Amino acid sequence: MKIIQKSVSVIVGVLLAGATLTSCVRDENSPGYEYMPDMYRSPAVEAYVDYGEVRDTLRYGVMQNLSARHPVAGTVPMSEQLMNDMPYPYANNIEGYERAGEFLKSPLAQTEANISEGQSIYISFCVHCHGAEGAGNGAVVAIGGHPAPGAYNGALKDLEEGKMFHTLTYGKGVMGSHASQLTKEERWKVLCYVKTLQNPSIEAPADTLTTTIATTVQANATAAN
Repeated sequence: MKIIQKSVSVIVGVLLAGATLTSCVRDENSPGYEYMPDMYRSPAVEAYVDYGEVRDTLRYGVMQNLSARHPVAGTVPMSEQLMNDMPYPYANNIEGYERAGEFLKSPLAQTEANISEGQSIYISFCVHCHGAEGAGNGAVVAIGGHPAPGAYNGALKDLEEGKMFHTLTYGKGVMGSHASQLTKEERWKVLCYVKTLQNPSIEAPADTLTTTIATTVQANATAAN
């Protein structure tokens, strides 16, 4: 009995001494001693660091680290490129195409700057098929014999911007998707310029390069014949 009492006294004495020592912290900014900090402040996980045995489950047949997990499905990153980050809600089918034509509108204003940038994109990505004036007589058609797309001042004159954006995103008919080449913002900008081809009353910035391309296409077509 005396042994038990002595042991209890020793334990109590040690606890009291420990409490006294830990309470005598003179630095007011000190948080004091921490016991089991992992219980309330977990250690940070560094990105793309191999933590050995700490592994995620198999994903697509590949074992991945906990520090490199995929974002939750449907999450949207917040950045300065929010327009490009936002998901595209229209399906790649006829119904999605029609809905885009009815509801999808350009978030960009028809400004001179947007039209000018859109013109540069058009010259780089579109003129080869659609032609410098959007008449469907680009070099791929005039020289290569590719089926001619509709003219922007003809069959495509009243085509809604939402349908054109949907086509740029997924492709349609013989035209392939441009989603891997152009961001959403760039697709809307090129449509700013296409609108000036649909409606010539919308003033477009003068560009001698467009005239040069048109002249070259016509000369090549004449030489080929």
